[in-house]
Amino acid sequence: MKFIENIDKDKYIKFTDNHPKSHFLQSYAWGEFCRKIKGQIPYYVGMEDDKNNLVATALILLKKTPSGYSYGYSPRGFLIDYSNQELIKEFSDYLRKFMIDKKIIYIKFDPDIPYQDIDEDANPIPDGNNNYKLYNYMLSLGYIHTGFYKLYEGNQPRYTFRINLKRDWQEIESKMSKSFLKSVKRSEVYDLEIDNDIKIDDFYRLVQSNSSKDDFDAHNLKYYQVFTEELKKEGAVKYFNVSIKPQELVEKFSKEIEEVKKELETNKKRAEDLKNRLTKLEKDINAFKDIKEEKIVVCSLICTYTKNRAWSMFIGSDDLANMTFAVTRSYYEAIKDAFNEGYDFFDLFGTPGDPHTSYKNLAKLHDFKRKFGDQYIEFIGEFDLVNKNLLYHMLPMLLGIYRKIRKIFQKSGQ
Repeated sequence: MKFIENIDKDKYIKFTDNHPKSHFLQSYAWGEFCRKIKGQIPYYVGMEDDKNNLVATALILLKKTPSGYSYGYSPRGFLIDYSNQELIKEFSDYLRKFMIDKKIIYIKFDPDIPYQDIDEDANPIPDGNNNYKLYNYMLSLGYIHTGFYKLYEGNQPRYTFRINLKRDWQEIESKMSKSFLKSVKRSEVYDLEIDNDIKIDDFYRLVQSNSSKDDFDAHNLKYYQVFTEELKKEGAVKYFNVSIKPQELVEKFSKEIEEVKKELETNKKRAEDLKNRLTKLEKDINAFKDIKEEKIVVCSLICTYTKNRAWSMFIGSDDLANMTFAVTRSYYEAIKDAFNEGYDFFDLFGTPGDPHTSYKNLAKLHDFKRKFGDQYIEFIGEFDLVNKNLLYHMLPMLLGIYRKIRKIFQKSGQ
């Protein structure tokens, strides 16, 4: 076997595209995005057999420290046959040499590997599938597991929902909740238009609206611009924009009000239902009547892809999106699009491991994603491969001091 410090771009992309554990966070494009936005140095490392065929790869993102050492992170890495212990050991040995050569304190890995089958409350299912053997083997090689966190304490969510797309569409829909499908159906009343144009300005306006309501910090505009630019190069990003035409809706609902009023005069048996319908129509008209734009985007969902897999990544929406059920409609359209394109699964990219948590709005987020149906997954978690043990334990404290000092200088304008 031979270790490759920086794999040729085309060769790297071909291997990662076709690997059964392919992940957009291990893509060449993600490495370049992190270089430009996060200041990390991407290394596209790997191991070849005696025929020069790649058998393992890892995107490793290095971050320099003031001491001259670096620390690394391989998001959802590495890509390897996890059933082959000898292969894992040999690659780990090569990585240790790489860390010495590059003065790397440690490298963190969090592979796309489930830990154990869980029920809807995140409890392990007796006699379910598990990867306890792999977990213990990684420890035996000297990897340090950083804990079975339940919320979003790690670099990536340790839990997610995944929709298996290798079934008939009718079966996929049967796993979705009735309330979710009902809201998709109700969205049709608003004549929503869906397009896949890249509309970063609309998305950014909407994601800022989200952040103010849902208590999270949105990234800056440049983050989303570079994300889109880099992943677009590999055809790995798609927008699902949902728009309304306010004045057309006002005209439509005004006509319906007249029809409902006429029916109310003759159909006393449905009087209560018809009055409720009038109230709803009047409420909708009041929401739309003062909007001057002919057409406005109310929800924008960004998804990302590898050759065979799909993830929802970012979403922005406003109050009109909630009123028109545009959020659920955007997800429904993205899932169906991934099904039509032949992807293996659609991943909702993160949910808590405590469905009933009181922390922020995570329980609400979980309940929303749960309605899409299918598999609730617990990943194996983060492993650290350590080269400099003392610095590894001191690093969190040293970085904390460094960041405080940097903030002081930034505030003083120096």
